Amino acid sequence: MNLSNLAGLVTEQRNPNSMNLDGMPTRDILQLINDEDKQVALAVEKVLPQIETVVTHVYNALKNGGRLFYVGAGTSGRLGVMDASECPPTFMTPPELVQTVMAGGNGAFFEAVEGAEDQEEQGALDITDRNVTAADVVIGITASGRTPYPIGAVKYAKKIGAFTASLTSNKDSEISSFVDCPMEVIVGPEILTGSTRMKAATSHKMVLNMISTAVMVKLGKVYENLMVDVHASNYKLKERAKRNVIAITEASYESAEEALEKTDYKVKPAIIMLKTGKSLQEVDVALTTTAGNVREAIKSLIGE
Repeated sequence: MNLSNLAGLVTEQRNPNSMNLDGMPTRDILQLINDEDKQVALAVEKVLPQIETVVTHVYNALKNGGRLFYVGAGTSGRLGVMDASECPPTFMTPPELVQTVMAGGNGAFFEAVEGAEDQEEQGALDITDRNVTAADVVIGITASGRTPYPIGAVKYAKKIGAFTASLTSNKDSEISSFVDCPMEVIVGPEILTGSTRMKAATSHKMVLNMISTAVMVKLGKVYENLMVDVHASNYKLKERAKRNVIAITEASYESAEEALEKTDYKVKPAIIMLKTGKSLQEVDVALTTTAGNVREAIKSLIGE
């Protein structure tokens, strides 16, 4: 893309509300940032149908042995790392289930690797190194929508039959033409021209939160609105596990603790044991039969 085309992107345009940014008092700068940020959630709302499509495909992929890959450079890659890294502790997923492929490698999370984002071929090669297959989902993240690295990755992924999506902040962006489902969240020009770590990144963080959380809910990692698929491995997590069990079953602290000790502090079977009065062996069978869905396991055990 030549300079004139780059300058035409919404994410590269000057924001008329911040033309006097360097002359503003501190409070006015903060108020302006806050006012601009208020537009972000509304922009995300406009692409909920596209996000829903992506969630459906990611859910089906993960349910059937596939994986989810975020691909990006700079801030976009870091957002992917943040979301992917929270899945194992929050939902007890294996680290390979949700991964981020970042331009310049993992070291680029802490220090920029200049020029890495401009290598389209490397994006494809890095995806190849992760053994991506048609069973997986690949999401290219790029605020501008024209970063070569994620474009190379989604091109390759689509070629081999994987479901592909993109997350950008410009309408009709370049990467959108190469994927199955583009998500274009138009938040407008940044108050600091071209600094897409601001509104664009905030919107993308929101979308990634939506995707991973909704998928994990559908996979049975949540009961009601509580995290129930965490294996409590330290004092804090054990106490949280007890609180969750008590909140759902209304059991006493002592009863919750006793149930969790029987399940090696796995929350799901402890809840079901207390809700149904069934043995751990019966509960384990029910959880296996219902693919780990607590609600469905309870129904099967009480005959509903």
